[in-house]
Amino acid sequence: MHTHDLSPFQHQHDFVNDFSAAERNTRRVMGLTAAMMIAEIVAGFKFHSMALYADGWHMGTHVVAFFISAWAYRFARKHATNAQFSFGTGKIGVLGAYTSAIILGGVALFMLSESVERLFHPVAIHFNEAIGVATLGLLVNIASTLLLKEQGHSHGHDHHDHSHPHTHGHDDLNLKAAYIHVIADAVTSVLAITALIIGKFSGWTWLDPVIGIVGSAVIAQWAYSLIQQTNIILLDREPDSSDLNLEIRKALEQDETRIADLHIWQVGVNKFAAIISLVTHHPQAPVFYKERLKEHEELVHVTVEVNECGAR
Repeated sequence: MHTHDLSPFQHQHDFVNDFSAAERNTRRVMGLTAAMMIAEIVAGFKFHSMALYADGWHMGTHVVAFFISAWAYRFARKHATNAQFSFGTGKIGVLGAYTSAIILGGVALFMLSESVERLFHPVAIHFNEAIGVATLGLLVNIASTLLLKEQGHSHGHDHHDHSHPHTHGHDDLNLKAAYIHVIADAVTSVLAITALIIGKFSGWTWLDPVIGIVGSAVIAQWAYSLIQQTNIILLDREPDSSDLNLEIRKALEQDETRIADLHIWQVGVNKFAAIISLVTHHPQAPVFYKERLKEHEELVHVTVEVNECGAR
């Protein structure tokens, strides 16, 4: 029995970028948020501030979201070379981001229901204490934002964006989900502080729950946007912002060669797979057509089928 050297025709399926720093910072933010969550829930309950109390529980759900993000990084890294994942583990982070978006939507609903309840059943608020705790929460949010923003900025320079302006898939959606959670925390803290300060000097205690309602609407919008971004990848849909389809056709439909069938989907951050079926009068080996796509570094897994025109 003859043995064949298959190595020239094989390639790895590890499409996961190095997100070790992002994972580490996500864990740090999770710890900071967990500590602040406990402080705000206790303070909000004790000082009768619905905005502060809601922000505390809001932070609690973010702790869960950060845990999911950190887990997604670890799982994707651990199983990056596992052959059971046919196209690698690049979507694990996207799944984590999608789950975080669902949690964010739940946060918005919780804030809305609690704020409406407090609007119709107001209680006395200990303004000074509540403002102090909310300010501390905002400082934690700012620190967390800087941690994640710095990491997101550094990732942006890891890719060759200048080479392929037609792609817009550089975002680490898992990191982006964590970042949005932190920003949502910060916005909620700012709104809580604003409501408490105005309420203290004007006596408008109703403003506290009204601000809670406004905050829930903003967070719901962010959750919806993140769900839209992630489900495109999870459902194997080519992003609207990408013209990779046109670029592939431009590269391959030369002479009398035509594309009969084309499938493109994302398998990781700014990494795509493609299955291409060609029809031509003068068929060449698949490698001939793959060479024409070499400049598209984002195409990490390409399968080409070549059919002679007129042949069955």
